[in-house]
Amino acid sequence: MRLVIVSNRLPFSVSFVNEQPVFQPSAGGLTTGLWSYLDRKVLDGAEQREFLWLGWPGSTVPPAHQGAVQEYALQYHSAPVFLEAEAMDRFYLGFCNKTLWPLFHYFPSLTCYEEEHWQEYRNINQIFAKAILQYLRTDDVVWIQDYHLMLLPQLLREAMPDLPIGFFLHIPFPSWEIFRLLPRPWREQIVEGLLGSNLIGFHTHDYVRDFLTSVLRTSGHEHQLGNLTVRDRQVRVDTFPMGVEFERFATASSTPEVAAQVETVRGRYPGQKIIFSVDRLDYSKGLINRLRGYETFLKLNPQWRGKVVFIISVAPSRIGVDSYQAMKLELEQAVGRIVGDYGDVHWTPLIYQFRSLTFEEIVPLYRLCNVALITPLRDGMNLVAKEFIASRPDGLGVLILSEMAGAAKEMGEALIINPFHREDFARALEQALTMPAEEQVRRNRMLQDRLQRYDVVRWAEDFVQALLTSQKIEATRQARLLVGKAFSTLIKQYRASSTRALLLDYDGTLVPFADQPDLARPDPELMETLGSLGANPLNQVAIVSGRPRKALEEWFGSLPISLIAEHGAWLRVRGQDWRMLRAMTSDWKNRVRPILQLYVDRLPRALLEEKEFSLAWHFRSADPEQAAQRSKELVDDLASYTRNIDVQVLEGNKVIEIRNVGVNKGFAALEWLKLFEPDFILGMGDDWTDEDLFRALPANACSVRVGLAQTAARYYLSNPAAVRRTLRELLQSSQPRE
Repeated sequence: MRLVIVSNRLPFSVSFVNEQPVFQPSAGGLTTGLWSYLDRKVLDGAEQREFLWLGWPGSTVPPAHQGAVQEYALQYHSAPVFLEAEAMDRFYLGFCNKTLWPLFHYFPSLTCYEEEHWQEYRNINQIFAKAILQYLRTDDVVWIQDYHLMLLPQLLREAMPDLPIGFFLHIPFPSWEIFRLLPRPWREQIVEGLLGSNLIGFHTHDYVRDFLTSVLRTSGHEHQLGNLTVRDRQVRVDTFPMGVEFERFATASSTPEVAAQVETVRGRYPGQKIIFSVDRLDYSKGLINRLRGYETFLKLNPQWRGKVVFIISVAPSRIGVDSYQAMKLELEQAVGRIVGDYGDVHWTPLIYQFRSLTFEEIVPLYRLCNVALITPLRDGMNLVAKEFIASRPDGLGVLILSEMAGAAKEMGEALIINPFHREDFARALEQALTMPAEEQVRRNRMLQDRLQRYDVVRWAEDFVQALLTSQKIEATRQARLLVGKAFSTLIKQYRASSTRALLLDYDGTLVPFADQPDLARPDPELMETLGSLGANPLNQVAIVSGRPRKALEEWFGSLPISLIAEHGAWLRVRGQDWRMLRAMTSDWKNRVRPILQLYVDRLPRALLEEKEFSLAWHFRSADPEQAAQRSKELVDDLASYTRNIDVQVLEGNKVIEIRNVGVNKGFAALEWLKLFEPDFILGMGDDWTDEDLFRALPANACSVRVGLAQTAARYYLSNPAAVRRTLRELLQSSQPRE
């Protein structure tokens, strides 16, 4: 197995000086974290996993230098995807950073909706797909990274249907109310693109929940404990909180060199406690709020003036985006105001640095500060908070962390604040600066134990193993598909048999579901197929449906087939009249009907269907989230109302049905089969009501579940179209005997 990493950037970048390429390692938590995982597996002498990393090298590379870049990339086990500068501007600075980044971080007022940028986003994803396909092998497992490439999973799936594909989003996934601000075609294609994956990972459960809600709202797919059934595949959505290189920071912070730097910096601020903050220049990081919070602390706590200094380091980021330049100006004005209002010739309350810090520079600052102030307005995870904790072998120091950061979900021992509330800053800073040393150590040791166990290597390995597990499960399911050898065997058994019985569900099996039951009428092609199958003297065909007998009679009464209505309450053998299979009463309907009607009124677009011996509450056309809530409430209410009534509450596909106890498709099917004693039996259905049928059929029968689900059936088919193809194949293979 080879692991193929795909990201917007490679683990190195290339720039040009005097028209010659200059290479340097890429910065950023994603590339460094992933590289430490890949590189560590080799250095540790563990089983060396072969890997390939594909991405953009960081600048436009002229054709004359592309060979040199490709050769240099080999030492990183990587391959470059070459892109034009103008296309990257529209893609990266455009759609990625002016549309997706602000919207996904809950800044809709800063979001730009340019059709040209969206088209370039689609184009770059297609270029990535084309480039990747040139490198892929049959044993590859692909892991796609982050919001730049959300269309890529489906593009690869279309080209290689059996390829194991994982996707991880390193930023928040927004709530549906935010996500829906994207134009409908954009959001539909993004969801469809992500669902091309086998496994989709997020940092927190909140992001998983919001994504699943958006999937439901956009494409209608419901999940079962994080599993989505998408056509003939299953997609797993789960939480994988990213860690840091814990040992690297812990070891570096304990060196004599770092100790010397710590003493040097502390010597510049004698008698003062140090607050430290480091972030990229980005509105999502809450830098202005951070300064205002510190300003409020100084205003409310004059006793700390001259006794504390705030070192804030801001790394340049996305210089080409206008909003970042405006923010930099506002940031510098705030710094000047605070220094001017509170500082004096003997004390500077704020030290502002606008530059990127190297690893060697940032570790001493983590090590020496009394308080780390990490307060983004919204952040997918925030690894800085984890790096600070890893860099404190003495256990001292206090972490103040925004509740809007993904890291807050697993770092509850920190002081968690609302970054929009200035007084929260002031209270937390006062608490942090006066916290006893033993309390600091207690909190930090708990954090360190957790972060050491779940570091970046564990994060990556957990994701890869979950992807491999999902692929094994998918392979098991694929083995049960009625295709290939299994289908050939079915055809042979069908041809060799002298008496055949075909039991076919209707809705969801022979026809797709419709918003309203009356709209799912059989089309001419289906009527012809069923009529031809039923006309074969070796065949006995039965429609086994939950539909009322009136509808089945109207649609199929003229065909040479049998009909089973209301899940087995009624049977009409071919050429005979309808008969009840059990003595039943419908007196209970008067008691239950008002309850169902109440829920029709409480849920817009729900409807009540009345049959002779059952009542059905349909909610396929209703709002999916509201319907999910109302359906649970209805089931609870029915449980108490029907406790002393001889009826059964059945939860079907977007329908809740109440029917007499003892009525089911399995019992009806066996009654029908007694009339023929066939040597070939095929049963097909898509719903939980069909499970009664599957369990009742003899062991030698061929049972087929339409759609992926836990089932007693032997085989799967993906959808009604596949069912119809199967029936046509049986029809064409029929050889009536003389």
